Amino acid sequence: MAANEDWYEWHRPYDEPGSPLATRLLVVQRHITGWLDSRPGELLTCVSVCAGQGRDLLGVLESRPDARRVRARLIELDDRNVAAAEAHTARAGLSGVEILRADAGDLANYAGAVPADLLLFAGVLGNVTDEDARRSVAAFPSLCAPGGTVIWTRTREEPDLTPAIRGWLSDEGFEELAFEAPPNATFSVGVHRLTVPPSPITKTRIFTFVR
Repeated sequence: MAANEDWYEWHRPYDEPGSPLATRLLVVQRHITGWLDSRPGELLTCVSVCAGQGRDLLGVLESRPDARRVRARLIELDDRNVAAAEAHTARAGLSGVEILRADAGDLANYAGAVPADLLLFAGVLGNVTDEDARRSVAAFPSLCAPGGTVIWTRTREEPDLTPAIRGWLSDEGFEELAFEAPPNATFSVGVHRLTVPPSPITKTRIFTFVR
């Protein structure tokens, strides 16, 4: 994680209605809700990568009567963000959610939580090198359960990497379910489902934050 970025303060625009981050959050939450609704009654697993304060997943689960069927691990390195996510989890009574303070770029920290039915990769691909973005996407099939879904975000500021990311996902056996790129914003949100058998984990590290 980059030392020159205050990742706790970075979250403040989420509290500003209409801000790009607040708008992106609503889009991601809508897709999480749709994913849960598409799999009623199932016991589901989720991993949120560089989860921050966990607002996307926790904000959905706290309002759902079926939240107990979800087992989730939120991986985040920043101490204050971890504390905020833990407090949110406790307030909402989400006993199935684990907050792990750890480096999400190290796949050792996924042990026991993958393969996951839902992989949240929000706010990651815009803060790593293009090579690490490609390496991360290549690891998705080893982190997902059969038919698993990935929800990811990436800015479309130049140079726009989203066309390449969508192509990489297709190469790795993912079907695109949605790609939202609002014309009045630079963020994008993608939703992809694994259509090939999961692969074994063969890497130890997939990315390092560079922002």
